[in-house]
Amino acid sequence: MEEGRGTDKGEMKHQQENTVDWRGRPSNPKKHGGMSAAAFVLGLQAFEIMGIAAVGNNLITYLINEMHFSLSKSANIVTNFVGTIFLLALLGGYLSDSHLGCFWTIILFGFVELSGFILLSVQAHLPQLKPAKCNMLTDGDMCEEAKGFKALIFFVALYLVALGSGCVKPNMIAHGADQFNLQTNPSHSKKLSTYFNAAYFAFSMGELIALTVLVWIQTHAGMDVGFGVSAAAMAMGLIVVVSGTLYYRNKPPRGSIFTPIAQVFVAAMLKRKQINPELMINRDQNQAESGNVVQTQRFRFLDKACIKVEDGSNTKESPWRLCSVTQVEQVKILISVIPIFACTIVFNTVLAQLQTFSVQQGSAMDTQLTKSFHIPPASLQSIPYIILIFLVPLYDKFFVPFARKITGHESGISPLQRIGSGLFLSTFSMIAAALMEKKRRDSASGSGEIISIFWITPQFLIFGLSEMLTAVGLIEFFYKQSLQRMQAFLMAMTYCSYSFGFYLSSVLVSLVNKITSSSSKGGWLSDNDLNKDRLDLFYWLLAVISFLNFLNYLFWARWHSHNSSASPTIQNEADGMGLNHYILTKHSKDVVDENIP
Repeated sequence: MEEGRGTDKGEMKHQQENTVDWRGRPSNPKKHGGMSAAAFVLGLQAFEIMGIAAVGNNLITYLINEMHFSLSKSANIVTNFVGTIFLLALLGGYLSDSHLGCFWTIILFGFVELSGFILLSVQAHLPQLKPAKCNMLTDGDMCEEAKGFKALIFFVALYLVALGSGCVKPNMIAHGADQFNLQTNPSHSKKLSTYFNAAYFAFSMGELIALTVLVWIQTHAGMDVGFGVSAAAMAMGLIVVVSGTLYYRNKPPRGSIFTPIAQVFVAAMLKRKQINPELMINRDQNQAESGNVVQTQRFRFLDKACIKVEDGSNTKESPWRLCSVTQVEQVKILISVIPIFACTIVFNTVLAQLQTFSVQQGSAMDTQLTKSFHIPPASLQSIPYIILIFLVPLYDKFFVPFARKITGHESGISPLQRIGSGLFLSTFSMIAAALMEKKRRDSASGSGEIISIFWITPQFLIFGLSEMLTAVGLIEFFYKQSLQRMQAFLMAMTYCSYSFGFYLSSVLVSLVNKITSSSSKGGWLSDNDLNKDRLDLFYWLLAVISFLNFLNYLFWARWHSHNSSASPTIQNEADGMGLNHYILTKHSKDVVDENIP
């Protein structure tokens, strides 16, 4: 840290240029960063999701037909695999922000994921690493399940993929967003919004190719070839991201991201009986931190971590007893985003239905498109992505500039407004699903007519638009929080929302079955026959839950907007005096007990 106060301009310049190139030298705005650098990361994102989605969407078929696991065991393996990916995103975010940085975390774990794909392909190709061939449909009881060394090789390969993908995912988005300098270049704020939309476009393209082309290859050329294609896609992604090495601006890690957070809670607890003194301006720049951070009124109990006890000696208090306002405000921001994050869990519970029950709906409908071609029900998941590859560019090119003229916001509408719009639309996705299921069930049970699979399209279309708004809005909202060097970890939190949403879906299905099974007509979802189940009522329940979740979100979004702004008086005072850090001071004679254990 620089000694002395120096000029405000010099300090601000130092803060704004705290990025480096691949050699660790200060980055040059004319050579590094911008959309051209972010484009390399978008390439990796498309290829990575292409590879992992192809494996995940058809994994259950391989487990049953090749590894001879039972249906229930195979379903659990797939669920655990997907859940592990999302939870390991937290590990990737932590390692990036604390120790490695986004770029090197991507490279390291990208090769881990690639090695997993290669090992899966080898295991699927060599007969020695699989059980003897057997038809699970006709000779299920006679088929030998994969055990011992064969099972070990498979699970090692599978969880190498999970470890690599989980750690790569949050860093791809964060590293791409790091290419935009919002402090020195105001135009980058608009470009950042465009980047987030482009990232979702790349995601949609990868998913669409995985659900169509790669799944077709797996089905017709074999799973060994399919896994090999996933490995090739990941290799291409790594080649693309490495090609941009010379153009990246990298944010260096700053040590453990959890230690400063823990220090605030410990210091606040130790000084919990202190009386908050008046706010005093600290003129000692050696205790100042970079960043124009001012004290807010939310979570006032944490402010006690900033109380400096002056006992006449020059002894400095431990960082576990005295924290800066900057440090405390960082913790406040982290706490304040948790309710917003929690509101998206129900949204992902709705997403889980489109990947399970809605596919089952499609299986009970007329899938014939032409005389010789039938639409695979599993391919229904590609409908939102087909729409999104057209909708996302239209949204960015037309809606955002139009809305920007009205609202003045660089993204057209704020991230919180975008999330809210998506949560509101998810309710109508479930309403459309309930109405369609009622029509399908009545037609099948009454006249015996099997309606066309195209009737199921509206619920996918509505949710596709909903997901574009919510997912991108959440990413943009989290990234733009003033949390120093925690962007990758915040990106990881968005992936955890998927994991919690799918878990909540499982709990909700079990709970609904348990409650409704006491009825003489049986549970809503207790039968394998949709014509006997009441899936339409379950969809109505989800619609009600989604709407209540939307109302809950409105409360927390309003609370966050109201509490995230500092007092104008304090802000003006800070700006006018050129100070960026405050500390609370109190003489020892006014301290109730400075050594509270």
